[in-house]
Amino acid sequence: MDARFNMLDNEIAVKFFKRFANASLVIHQSPLPKSTQELVSLRASQINGCGWCIDMHTKEAAAAGETSVRLNLVAAWRESTVFTEAERAALALAEEGTRLADAHHGVSDETWAQVRKHYDDDQIAALVSLVAVINAANRLAVIVHQQGGSYEPGMFAAVLS
Repeated sequence: MDARFNMLDNEIAVKFFKRFANASLVIHQSPLPKSTQELVSLRASQINGCGWCIDMHTKEAAAAGETSVRLNLVAAWRESTVFTEAERAALALAEEGTRLADAHHGVSDETWAQVRKHYDDDQIAALVSLVAVINAANRLAVIVHQQGGSYEPGMFAAVLS
C-alpha cells in the first residue's frame, strides 16, 4: 500500500502540522513523565492501527531509554508485570479514551479514579490532551496511508522546524 498523499509536501498541511506540533509541545513540556507519554501514544496507535505512529513512538521511546521488554508488552500491558500502577492507569485511560465508540460510557469511573490517584491536575490535563492529540495524529496518518518503517528518532521535529 502506497501513501495516498504526502502531507509534508503540501503547504496547507505543513502549516497545520506546525500548529499541531506546537499544541503537542505543551504536552511534551508538561510534568507528565516522558515514558508515560510514549507508552500512551504507542498504545493508542496500536489500537488505531497506525503504523507510522507505532514506528515513531516505539523508536522515540527506545531512543529515550525505554526498554524493549516494556515496548514489546504495551499491547498486553494488563497481562504483564513491567508497568507501574500509574502507567497502568494512564494506559487504561488511553484505551478507554481511544475506544469511545466501543463503550457507551467512555472512560469508566474506575479508570478515572486510578488516574486521579496517580497524577496531579497538570499531569491529568497533559494526559487527557495527549490521548486527544495522538488519536487525531493516528487518524491523519491512517487516512492518507502513511506507512511505518522509515521513521528515525527526531525526524518529525526536524521536518517541522
